[in-house]
Amino acid sequence: MSPTKSKEPSLIPARKDMMEILNSLGDVGSVELKMNVPSEDRMALRSLDVDPLKGRLREVVFFDTPDLTLYKAGVVLRGRRTQDDADDTVVKLRPCMPNELPAAIRKSPNLKVEMDITRQSYVISASLKGSRPAGSVRNVLRGKANLGKLFTKEQRTFLVDRWPVGIGWDDLVPLGPVYVIIVKAVPPGFNHKLVFEMWHFPGEVPLVELSTKSAPADVFALRNEAVEYLGERGLKAVGEQEPKTRRALEFFAAKVVESQAQLAPV
Repeated sequence: MSPTKSKEPSLIPARKDMMEILNSLGDVGSVELKMNVPSEDRMALRSLDVDPLKGRLREVVFFDTPDLTLYKAGVVLRGRRTQDDADDTVVKLRPCMPNELPAAIRKSPNLKVEMDITRQSYVISASLKGSRPAGSVRNVLRGKANLGKLFTKEQRTFLVDRWPVGIGWDDLVPLGPVYVIIVKAVPPGFNHKLVFEMWHFPGEVPLVELSTKSAPADVFALRNEAVEYLGERGLKAVGEQEPKTRRALEFFAAKVVESQAQLAPV
């Protein structure tokens, strides 16, 4: 999403560009729009009248090489533990055109499409979720379970064409965890559910992300509606779609490299 003011022209692309984007979405069921809240605008979140104490706690860990080989190839692997719930895993490909995916994947209830649109361009990514029994992620982190088997067969198939040559599961290290507070609510005056995520990095200001979903055909109308609603409340829609992922990977990868340097023989 991009910054806007009520007097600015519509942010909906030209019809040709809009049809290109919609065609690239294929027959997926829904699209998720995301925005980040700059640190200087955090106090404006109060205007949404959402109670953060109704949120749930998550522990999120990523898996990649110390130099982020997977991320550089457009692949993100993530495991999550959620308070009072089962664990889950996510495989994300970015960029990824859903209409190029196998039909079985496009119709999977585990598929989620995300879109980042700016005035100049757009980026579409696809992620596939897998459910795991509570404790599965922790067992991997404690070395009691195999990382590859943490991800489902459907997810591993999803990865085949994007997996970097020469990289195996044993080359990956856990990056994290980062603790996240999740709140889901329909704010007054907005007829769609918003998801609030506050990502806590050690020693840094938390990163706050807002997201909402729509059917592909409604994605641009909802985007304009959300930008206008949030803008009226002092929240500027800025940034790329997944800075929290990049920030988490780079933050914890730097910690791993630093640790390895300290252990290296002089």
